[in-house]
Amino acid sequence: MLFPIAIERGDKDHAFGVAVTDLPGCYSAGDTFEEAMINAREAIEGWLEVAVEMGDPIPQATSIDEHMDNPDFAGWVWAVIDVDLTPFLGKSHKINVTLPDLLLKQIDDFVAHHPGDKTRSGFLSRAAMAELAKARKLA
Repeated sequence: MLFPIAIERGDKDHAFGVAVTDLPGCYSAGDTFEEAMINAREAIEGWLEVAVEMGDPIPQATSIDEHMDNPDFAGWVWAVIDVDLTPFLGKSHKINVTLPDLLLKQIDDFVAHHPGDKTRSGFLSRAAMAELAKARKLA
């Protein structure tokens, strides 16, 4: 999943600050831009680990576009961190799923052109998580 992050530029006296906009309370920093990016991944993974331990759902990441006009991050640099959610979802189970040929072809074509999903199963997992997140927001 691609998590948007906002990075506040640092200087020789201040670290680069990082806010993970879709994970409340998830912040990080680094002495360099590159270090801030690496530390952001660690912060996201730590946040997800704690959320799963507490039984909380993993929030659906939103696009950077949804955050860019937020005045709290005016002048910050935007980036995304790609985090594999598989380790946080628990043990995998192989199941049989019946899908029409055309839908299966569309899924495979999508996965081939969107490397973030990597596999058909990854796409189906992400789509299911997105739908569940939408349902939670409506509840």
